[in-house]
This record gives sequence, structure tokens and C-alpha cells, in this order.
Amino acid sequence: MTKLIEKYLDYLRYEKNYSSHTEISYSIDLHQFSDFLKMYHPEVEVQSADADVIRLWMVWLMEEKMSPRSVNRKLSTLKSFYKFLLRIEIVTFNPVKKIVGPKMAKPIPSFVNDSDMERVLDEHNFDNSFHSLRNRIILELFYVTGIRRAELIGLKDVDVDFFAGSILVTGKRNKQRLIPVSGSMKLLLSQYMDVRNAEIDNLSGYFFVKEDGEPLYEMLVHRIVVENLRCIPTLAKTSPHVLRHSFATGMLNNGADINAVKELLGHSSLAATEIYTHTSFEELKKIYNKAHPRA
Repeated sequence: MTKLIEKYLDYLRYEKNYSSHTEISYSIDLHQFSDFLKMYHPEVEVQSADADVIRLWMVWLMEEKMSPRSVNRKLSTLKSFYKFLLRIEIVTFNPVKKIVGPKMAKPIPSFVNDSDMERVLDEHNFDNSFHSLRNRIILELFYVTGIRRAELIGLKDVDVDFFAGSILVTGKRNKQRLIPVSGSMKLLLSQYMDVRNAEIDNLSGYFFVKEDGEPLYEMLVHRIVVENLRCIPTLAKTSPHVLRHSFATGMLNNGADINAVKELLGHSSLAATEIYTHTSFEELKKIYNKAHPRA
């Protein structure tokens, strides 16, 4: 099975252009399934595994205290793997195709209220120095565009179109999308560029840079966001993704079409965006319970 796994990972890397993080995750899942077969069902080869064996693997994972979310992710990996084996004619059917994974509760994403975010942006001691201006704009850009952390880090000078009022974002699997930015955001971005170009030497072409002109790294961006959101006592989580959640929730709460939000977030399917409608509904319930005399 090892050779088939390696062949599949090469397919993900060179044909599907998956990220190294996704590739590693798939590798772990498939080798775990392979180890399960060797340990508990040595008579079963990957080519002869059927739905019953897959279900036994799921039961084993659950008995190992694995969460339903993790089991479903591993099941998705296996389904994709067998789809590949079917394509290259190693198997004649996909044993995972009709298997349904364990049900899992959908958590409501944490998000920042408008008033709290305004306070963070306006009341913190941000000044016009390079470091301070950069950090403030990072926070606001996450909040007003919903871009991912990796997308912000990968943003380059050529991706910012001041005339059109948009930024070109390169998302997962190198898919690109245009995101509009407001007039006030354009002014901030322009101000940052002026300060950056005056103070930083050896610029690398990336829009957001460190003091040495090199692009930012993930933990630095995470730290910038966490340090500035800590002042919100009601916020359960603090991370760049929370600001992405906040963008999506705010858009839907204010009447944006869900398909438009899907495009702005760069989601490949509407199902990924629908979780924010639950958040919006929770907000409606709060308003109802607070305002209706018989709630």
C-alpha cells in the first residue's frame, strides 16, 4: 500500500497542486489506515477492502477517542484516495463512496462585534510609525476583507490596485479573486506604503514586510492579532481567523447575499459559507429574546 500512497501524494503535489500542509495531512491519514489493516486485518489488501472494513476502521478511530470531525476528515481522505485508485484502475469500485461519517455538532464561529473592533482600531495607541501603522492595517484588512492569514502574507505590491480600489488575493490551490476595498482603506494602504518605502531598505516586493524588508511569517501575524484583540474580554478566541469570521458574519447580518460572501471569502462551496448563517440566526435570537415582551 505504501507505493500506492506515494503515487497518490505525487498526484496531489504535481497535478492537483495541493499545499504541503494538506499533503502531509493526507499522508498521515492513509498510513494510519494502512497500519490499521496490517494490525487488525492482515489478510485484507487495499484493493480488496470493502465497506465493512472501512466501518471497522471508523469504529476503531472513535474508540481511540478521536473526534467526529477528525474521523470525517480521515474518511474524506480515504474517499479521495480510492477515487484516485479507481481512476488508475487499481480498484473497480470505491468502498468509501456510500459510507456516512459520524454526525458532529457545528460550532458557532467566534467573531468580533463592530463596536469592539472600532474600539480596538481607534482607541489603541497606534501612531504613524512603520511598525504601528503596519500592525493596525493588518488588523483592519483582515476585518474588512475576510482574507486568510496566508493570503495576507502573500500579498504583493502589484496586487494592490489603488485606481480600481481592489486587491488581488491568491488563495488555496493558487485560485485568485478580487476583493474591493473602501476609500478609507485605500488611504491607509497608501499611507503605509509611503512610510514603508521611506523607512525600509531592500524591499522584497511583498506588501507587508518586516523591518528587514522580508515578508512576514505566520506566527508574527498571529501574534499581532492576538496581542491587539486581548482587550476584548467577551471574545472566546483570538486569531486572524476570528476576524475572517467577523467579516462574514457582519456581511450576512447586514443583508449581504450569501453567494457574494462565498465569492469574497474564496470558498469553493456554499456549504462552507453557510456556517455563518447559523451565527446570524443566533444574533437574531438574541435580539428577539431581548426585545420581544413575551420572549
